[in-house]
Amino acid sequence: MDPEVTVANRLDTLTSWHADWSGLRVGVLGLGVTGFSVADTLAELGADVLVVASNAEDARAGLIDVIGARLVRSDLDAPPAELLDHRPEVLVVSPGFSPTHPMLEWATEAGIPVWGDVELAWRVRDKVGTPAEWILVTGTNGKTTTVQLTAAMMAEAGLRVAPCGNIGVPVLDAIRDPQGFDVLVVELSSYQLHYLAGQAGEDKVTPYSSVCLNIADDHLDWHGSLEAYIDAKGEVYSRTRVACVYNRSDPVTEDLVRRADVSEGARAIGFGLGVPGPSDLGIVDGILVDRAFLDDRFTSALELTTIEELAAAGLAAPHIVANILAAAALARSFGVSPAIIRQALLGFSLDAHRIQLVLTAGGIGWINDSKATNPHAADASLRSYPSVVWIVGGLLKGVDVSDLVSRHAERLRGAVVIGVDRSAVLAAFERHAPNVPVLEVTTVDTGDVMTEAVELASGLAASGDVVLLAPAAASMDQFADYAERGREFTEAVQERWGGLTDERPDDQPPL
Repeated sequence: MDPEVTVANRLDTLTSWHADWSGLRVGVLGLGVTGFSVADTLAELGADVLVVASNAEDARAGLIDVIGARLVRSDLDAPPAELLDHRPEVLVVSPGFSPTHPMLEWATEAGIPVWGDVELAWRVRDKVGTPAEWILVTGTNGKTTTVQLTAAMMAEAGLRVAPCGNIGVPVLDAIRDPQGFDVLVVELSSYQLHYLAGQAGEDKVTPYSSVCLNIADDHLDWHGSLEAYIDAKGEVYSRTRVACVYNRSDPVTEDLVRRADVSEGARAIGFGLGVPGPSDLGIVDGILVDRAFLDDRFTSALELTTIEELAAAGLAAPHIVANILAAAALARSFGVSPAIIRQALLGFSLDAHRIQLVLTAGGIGWINDSKATNPHAADASLRSYPSVVWIVGGLLKGVDVSDLVSRHAERLRGAVVIGVDRSAVLAAFERHAPNVPVLEVTTVDTGDVMTEAVELASGLAASGDVVLLAPAAASMDQFADYAERGREFTEAVQERWGGLTDERPDDQPPL
């Protein structure tokens, strides 16, 4: 590198895959799925890559030398000597590292620029030709479902589309796919958006359309305050060019659109379960309609599908219908026709662990919604059923479940509390729902938690009830992730009730 060229100036030039990345000294924090995709990308670009991680899966760690990078295992309480010797010109951080992490504080004090994986992906998005358009999706809940719905609608229209980001496929993997895409539907967590908000330079992420589905208390321990969390979520709308989609029942999302620095000509598009106004999507007499993307939107509407058709496909829970309307708004902004949207919905199925009916036995439905990892998600799930035995608890991430317990006390047949620290949940029931029978799972062994929970719930439930795993909490106190928690629940239900499964379709609980 020319000694006259400063680090900052050089970073400003790195806005293309085809720029000169050779020899750029990069530190990569973390070696999860995202961290590995960062290291692999930068090594392919010719950068000098040092990965620093406290935990590294053996399979990924074994590939670091193969891709031409180096790995240092460290507790990360302070920068290891190898990283100091590396003298990184930029630090690329995995989303889980909070701004107050010692490594980030060190980078700030040392004047080292910090990127997230999304900023890196935006810079190198032209690897395989004309860059794909980006559609961004965030929110406290419903992100993955909305991303999948949007991608399904676009794929049905014949577009080459990749759902990616926080959904499990790193954006960098989609960017480097040799087939290329017309559009990326990118799920972004508040962590990723926090680092995106710190982008420097002119080549900032400029989405085609974007949505913040909802806002509720979550990840407050990471962000430090609700205000900081909301600000991070609002970054999704920055520089949006075509449609800023917001939730008409959540005024915070509408306020975020108003505050956002969007591209000239971008429209605000609302979605909600009520009758839509002009420039909205909503429901009229059981019909999902679009009053935003048509010329005569003040007097007309376009039919997308019906609640009856969604119910037949298991997609009629209110929060899922809201996700469908949000996804339809994003797809319509890209020119996907109502007929194509309807066709895509006919073939769509929800992910495992999202209001998944495991089985119905003795008139009792067993529902796996392990992905309800915060009170907002659990609230939406509970609202879908009139009489519930609720399996709740886990790692609460600094939020309070008291309001949730109080709001749903009348619909609760009983509750089964799981989690290593159950005291806050038990106290909430004692204060706000003293008449609801509450049982406690005392085992802490992962393999036995759900077996005990299912057995206790079986003693509380009666015909017409659902037993709902919607923990309102993260899973890492007792499980690897929400998926393992859901699998353990499903297996325990099938072992306990599989031989007694009801055959009649009308025994299925309402969704």
